[in-house]
Amino acid sequence: MPSLKEVEHYLTGLWLLVLRDPKGFQYLDLSERGSLRSFWAVVWTLPAMLVSWIWWRSTYLEKMPPDTETGPLFFLRLAMIEASNWLLPLIFVGVLMLALGVGQKFSAVVVATNWMAIPVSYTYAFLILVMMLLPGAASLIVLLWFVAFFAVILALFRIIGMICGNQFAMVATLTMLLLVPSMILSEVLERFLGVFPG
Repeated sequence: MPSLKEVEHYLTGLWLLVLRDPKGFQYLDLSERGSLRSFWAVVWTLPAMLVSWIWWRSTYLEKMPPDTETGPLFFLRLAMIEASNWLLPLIFVGVLMLALGVGQKFSAVVVATNWMAIPVSYTYAFLILVMMLLPGAASLIVLLWFVAFFAVILALFRIIGMICGNQFAMVATLTMLLLVPSMILSEVLERFLGVFPG
């Protein structure tokens, strides 16, 4: 498992890529081994995931009858949704990149998006914590949520652009493919698995 120092190294590389500095590539292991190793990011995001799951559980219970129970199976279902949201967009992107003839750059995309999940997850977890502790600030949190979402889009667009070159249509499509399916898939799976509030 990568150490905290290594993770900081990778995140520095991502930040440089967001700034369109090619030196960022020197901080990342873009090999196939590096792409497999980048899935350790899942472990690093677990505390943030736990915060979001606890919040989701409380939201779920608020909308359900008082005798509703949520045991380990509830959290297992949330973990299944999280895994699907993590893997399926990467599969879609991989297929599209092969079709576009840039499949050799897929490992770099996997590395970048996996490590980027760490700051994104903790940003949203922080917003959730603030919302839980200060329910009166819900409007401000929603605004900050949208700001964070657009920042993620911009950062991802820039990183994918650095990896794949300045081909706007392709970069925009890959960026949206990494984001939109997971949003749609989340609600579909939440309803299917019975963890959707209401």
